[in-house]
Amino acid sequence: MINWKCKHTWKRARVNTLWCLLGCSIGDFGTILYFQNTQHDWSTLEIMILAIINGLITSVVLETLILIKQMDLKTALKTALGMSFISMLGMEMSMNITDVLLTGGATITWWATPIMLFAGFITPLPYNYWRLKKYNISCH
Repeated sequence: MINWKCKHTWKRARVNTLWCLLGCSIGDFGTILYFQNTQHDWSTLEIMILAIINGLITSVVLETLILIKQMDLKTALKTALGMSFISMLGMEMSMNITDVLLTGGATITWWATPIMLFAGFITPLPYNYWRLKKYNISCH
């Protein structure tokens, strides 16, 4: 049984999720902004799929760079891929679904971006807490 009331674990889950959100947002928003500002014949679905892939890549790279201070490159990359891939995927999908629902397409706007970021943060947060508790990484 997992204790869902551990403040220390919630704090750590929030910090981990924010790092993941930063990494995902770089690739995701960069891709959408590129297509928003260039002539192309890509569909919204194609752009969103590429944005998700790029968001996953940039998040894994960022997390690997953070972890490489504590371990060798191979272990850091393996850890980055294993510890939060499901979290990143949920984050990316929630951000892009929110974007389509709010703007009707692959569009970065000043008013939709904070809502997309909130959706991307809140979606994987309980999962990240659960993983910390499951693997005894945070308070018992």
